[in-house]
Amino acid sequence: MNDPAVTEPAFVLHPEHHLSSSATLQDVVIGLSDGLTVPFALAAGLSGAVASSGLVITAGLAEIVAGSIAMGLGGYLAGRTEVEHYDAEQARERREVREVPDVERAEVDELLAEMGLSAETRRQAVAELTADPEQWVRFMMKYELGLEEPDPRQAPKSAATISSAYAVGGLIPLSAYFFTSTPTEGLAWSAAITLLCLLVFGYFKSRMTGQPPVAGALKMAVVGALAEGAAFGVARLVTG
Repeated sequence: MNDPAVTEPAFVLHPEHHLSSSATLQDVVIGLSDGLTVPFALAAGLSGAVASSGLVITAGLAEIVAGSIAMGLGGYLAGRTEVEHYDAEQARERREVREVPDVERAEVDELLAEMGLSAETRRQAVAELTADPEQWVRFMMKYELGLEEPDPRQAPKSAATISSAYAVGGLIPLSAYFFTSTPTEGLAWSAAITLLCLLVFGYFKSRMTGQPPVAGALKMAVVGALAEGAAFGVARLVTG
């Protein structure tokens, strides 16, 4: 039986909600946003220069294939560069820990001082942190260089994700030309479909990243509309 004299702690744990933005989500955003805008602008430009929807479809498919390969390769190279950079910095830190340990201990003490630790606490912390060379190196990588160890398997994953998202995004504006008889008609439907997708995509992307969703939706739609208008205007100007 509970003693009425004993009171429960007068606090309630506050649930904190933080966004954990994964690498996969970032890759999808990169691929899909570019896929929705670049092929859209290309098709819009061709619509102002040619009289055949078949030419727009052919050029659009070629661009989607080339663009998805280029985007995927870019994602792979970026991932590999991150891994290689981390490995090079880690090797340098291991060498410095081995060859100039006193200098590295002084750097650990300086980092802890910047965190607000007292001299006595720093002395004990430095001794414990530097007792294990691997732990020492991990500390320096994270707090001196600000580097988190990347996943070596992420590069091929990023390549596949970005490439696929770009292809999916690119097929959305191009799909209108499959079901219309003229490029002008296809452009009208493509613009409506793509701008709607940009609004939806911008809304959810902004919501997931903690930004104002309505502003994010409008921003994505405006970028797409400007790209379409610029490409169409240039094509009209060139063809007279």
